[in-house]
Amino acid sequence: MFFAKQSTPRWVIMSIDIIITICSVILAYLLRFNFNIPQHELSELPFVTGYVVIIRVITFLIAKTYAGIIRYTSTGDALRVFFIISLGSLFFALTNIITYYFILGYFFIPFSIIIIDYIATTFAMTAFRLLVKIAYMELTNISREKRNVLIIGAGESGIIAKQSLDRDTETKHNIVGFLDDNIKKVNKKLEGVNIYHTDKLAYLLSTNSISHVILSIQNLSPARKRDFIETCLLHNTKIMNVPPVIKWINGELSFKQIKDIQIEDLLEREIINLDEKKISNEIAGKKVLITGASGSIGSELVRQISRFSPKKIILTDQAETPLHHIELECLERSLHNMIQIVIADVRNKRRMNTIFEICKPDIVYHAAAYKHVPMMENNPSESILTNVKGTKILADLCIEHNVVKFIQISTDKAVNPTNIMGASKRIAEIYIQSLNQKGKTKFVTTRFGNVIGSNGSAIPLFRNQIKRGGPITITHPKVTRYFMTIPEACQLVLEAGAIGKGGEIFIFDMGKSIKIVDIAKKMIKLSGLTLGRDIQIIYTGLRPGEKLYEELLNDEENTLPTHHPQIMIAKVKSYDHNEIALQIDDLVELFDAQDNFSIVKKMKEILPEFKSKNSIYEQLDG
Repeated sequence: MFFAKQSTPRWVIMSIDIIITICSVILAYLLRFNFNIPQHELSELPFVTGYVVIIRVITFLIAKTYAGIIRYTSTGDALRVFFIISLGSLFFALTNIITYYFILGYFFIPFSIIIIDYIATTFAMTAFRLLVKIAYMELTNISREKRNVLIIGAGESGIIAKQSLDRDTETKHNIVGFLDDNIKKVNKKLEGVNIYHTDKLAYLLSTNSISHVILSIQNLSPARKRDFIETCLLHNTKIMNVPPVIKWINGELSFKQIKDIQIEDLLEREIINLDEKKISNEIAGKKVLITGASGSIGSELVRQISRFSPKKIILTDQAETPLHHIELECLERSLHNMIQIVIADVRNKRRMNTIFEICKPDIVYHAAAYKHVPMMENNPSESILTNVKGTKILADLCIEHNVVKFIQISTDKAVNPTNIMGASKRIAEIYIQSLNQKGKTKFVTTRFGNVIGSNGSAIPLFRNQIKRGGPITITHPKVTRYFMTIPEACQLVLEAGAIGKGGEIFIFDMGKSIKIVDIAKKMIKLSGLTLGRDIQIIYTGLRPGEKLYEELLNDEENTLPTHHPQIMIAKVKSYDHNEIALQIDDLVELFDAQDNFSIVKKMKEILPEFKSKNSIYEQLDG
């Protein structure tokens, strides 16, 4: 246990290596002469042994084979031993040639001795290090908890995952088996562990007490990953994921880098194939203004747009601290020459006009908005000031300053709105569409549902509630939502923005609508908890303005396909610009009176399809 707690001194390792060298030479002679060494060879043995030891010590000092911590011996250490012993043995062979032809007339060290010594020394030095490593692991593993583990993937990543588990000093992992789709690997062994077909996952989980399943396949499709996760959840088995190779520290994987599967992995969809050439032609060399740049969508737009070599990205937001965070991230990525940080409020026309005059943006991505339904239901005046007036100010400035394209980030809640937030976004959509023929600017709207992990969304809320021990609060057991990852949504925004000719509302394929309660239950299982025992779900009732089901299209709308299977164009009613501009001006003027009912009544006049639900404003729908 003393050596388990302290590193062995270097002189001890060097001494052991020298002893191994001496024993290898003697063993080589014994084997070569069938344990009956002739007298003339025996008389040469001390000189040969001394010479071999001197050369070996010199090579050991050069390669510092004694400097490694033996109990953490790696493949690199073993290779170093192999190469340095090979170098020494080649030197012995060269010595033989010199002594035979130029000095003694015979081989100083018989070649058979050199070969046997080479094999024996390599084996003994490597075995010594591995035995110490194994002994250390066993000594430190005596009192550790033992866990049965399955590793999915019998490739290089799977082997490295196993090795990282073996090195874990906190828990002893018993690798029950590897699973792989490759038929040629099935029923074979890998590092002494059986390889099974992935079809056997459910069987192995049901017949063995498996603590963890580790996904080690690097390029696993989202559908296949979901299958594995669902199977593990069905058997109440914790599942973990090996990160991509690029995230390994110094090219090596540690156990602490193997993370629990998150709900985002279950909701992940197939990789989107973008027309990167078209997007690059749209953005490269241009000045791009992003409003709401510190938000979930805005910050991801910054990350993705930076890949397409814009001349400048102007990051605009009124939230100081989040904007500072995205600035630091950009500096870490060496984007300081590409970005410009501007604190501003889109509702302040004078401030925004100054930004347009100084920065002269070519493209504007408008992501700044109030988006939380209950908050806007209680503060309708702020909703129209930001979502309607702020959008109008930006759109008008784009016309005035000859901006090439304006891309509006909208929401599925703008369809048949039942709340003030959705209605305000729909009014903004209508206004920018009506502007499309008024100047050089092309106005494009992108409309999608909830993004996974966005600020204030359900998943981060559930995660925090689980950490606190619950309960998880859900408004209604039947409530469903469309979900899309933040990167996926932003990729489609860029694609839609690039193909937009002006006046379109692009809607995205959001996949299937998912029950919120199902997400909560899976998050509980992924956390290793049991619903009803460790944590509870309680239903709080629909909030003001909230729908059970979201929609992506108005009842009177239909869609046209685009070149991209996940992007469609909504055919919507057109509005006269002058008429809608006057109505919006009247709506915004109601802000000063701070009469919520008057504001909502005007919104309903502009949008006859706006019917409030679970709200005090339902009385205005008579």
